[in-house]
Amino acid sequence: MKRSTRVALGLVVAVLILGGQWLVKHTREHGATNSASAVPAYHLGTLDFTPCDLKQPLSGATTAAWCAPFRVPENRAAPGGRRIALRLALIRSKAAQPEPDPVVFIAGGPGQSAIDSYPQVAPALAPLLQHRNIVLLDQRGTGGSNALECPRADKAVEARAPQPGFDAAQVEADTRACLAEVEQKADPRYYTTTDAVYDLIALRKALGDPRFNLVGVSYGTRVAQQYALRDPGGVRSMVLDSVVPDTLVLGQDFARNLDAALKADFALCTGTPACAKAFGDPWAALLQLRDKLKAAPPMVSFPDPATFAPTTRALTAERLIGTVRLFAYSLVTAALLPLTIHAALAGDYAPLLGQSALIHRELGGSINGAMELSVVCSEDAALLKPDPRDAGTLLGALFQQQLGAQCAVWPHGTMPADFHAPLETATPVLILEGQYDPVTPPRYGESVLKGLTDGRLLIAKGQGHSVIGAGCMPRLVARFVKDLQPKTLDAQCLDALGPTPPFVNFSGATP
Repeated sequence: MKRSTRVALGLVVAVLILGGQWLVKHTREHGATNSASAVPAYHLGTLDFTPCDLKQPLSGATTAAWCAPFRVPENRAAPGGRRIALRLALIRSKAAQPEPDPVVFIAGGPGQSAIDSYPQVAPALAPLLQHRNIVLLDQRGTGGSNALECPRADKAVEARAPQPGFDAAQVEADTRACLAEVEQKADPRYYTTTDAVYDLIALRKALGDPRFNLVGVSYGTRVAQQYALRDPGGVRSMVLDSVVPDTLVLGQDFARNLDAALKADFALCTGTPACAKAFGDPWAALLQLRDKLKAAPPMVSFPDPATFAPTTRALTAERLIGTVRLFAYSLVTAALLPLTIHAALAGDYAPLLGQSALIHRELGGSINGAMELSVVCSEDAALLKPDPRDAGTLLGALFQQQLGAQCAVWPHGTMPADFHAPLETATPVLILEGQYDPVTPPRYGESVLKGLTDGRLLIAKGQGHSVIGAGCMPRLVARFVKDLQPKTLDAQCLDALGPTPPFVNFSGATP
């Protein structure tokens, strides 16, 4: 695991004055050479971009891009203090003369690197490259932007056998250990959403004051909305995929949203004769499995799905809940849930633990948990209150308990007084939601839409979390960014979308 994810894994459920020109100067590009003076340059504002290859996590593949150094004060109130380097990359447009207003991709999490997660979203953003450059800036605390890492604390957590139940004292001790490492190179108070927004504002100035077309996914939509609030003249358009309303306290609806999404997913099984015959009621089976694991969590041996090495792990009720929650994010893995739950209830835990290992390995390469704490402890924790409606849900109060123990230790930054005010803007906005999203359901999009005078909500039928790449959505997004006419956008092509049929065996669904 590259970044500090294990200590904060309980949080993953799963974020300007108009004017001037974006100055673009092209130099003739020659073949590679060892002479630094002959390296081709791409000049944007005050920044000089040169060719670079972006490594893809857990892969030998690379993405061709252009990179430029970009440094900012860690604490803007003390500009003479520590400065941090932010990793900045640009994907060049296919146009000979790109439009002056670039697309800025903002990753989710909190804690995802925009550059590391770009390969996954690249196919969805590809149509935008026909006319515009795509700008990628790793949010401070993630990826190559002074990542808040605590490898020794991570290693200690990984080496310790998971215990059933919640141990607040152990969580606090793990968090202190992580904090001690992070503080050797960073002050966690200055790694909030607001700090990231002002980094983007500084980047816009360095680029020559273009207007941005912001594309945010999940938590990235929070960053985009906050940017629109702090620098409204700097935004030409916004695409908000799986939107987090500014009014939302992260975590307040997690338990109820998850239950609703799972029950909707499972209704696809009970409504399919072959699945209903094979597995009965998947929700009842899930609760039965949870209770079985609470009473006696088994030690399970299985081949690691990536290396095939023999692996032994404890399957606790908490691991089950976390894995099921992450399964629900994707329509494909959600379609596997009835089958894997049924197999586990019958004593075959390998499919469930194998998928758990794959999901957590992927998260380990994409989510920075320590940065996540800097965001959530500063912006949400004090407002997160116990809700009696969570009683009896699958997740229950686990998130609030985990966050409370962590934020009792983690330093808190500040946020503007209007941080949680609803977004109100005349900027053209396209909101995308998945019908079965377990963390940012369609009602969140409906909430944000109320404050927009030029907005549109598109709901992708049968889909889960993050739908910008679903079906014809990339084409619709490109059309929106080009024309800025969300209300007249012809979205009939989305009618072809639907859920993945539930698997009745590991070969797939019954025709």
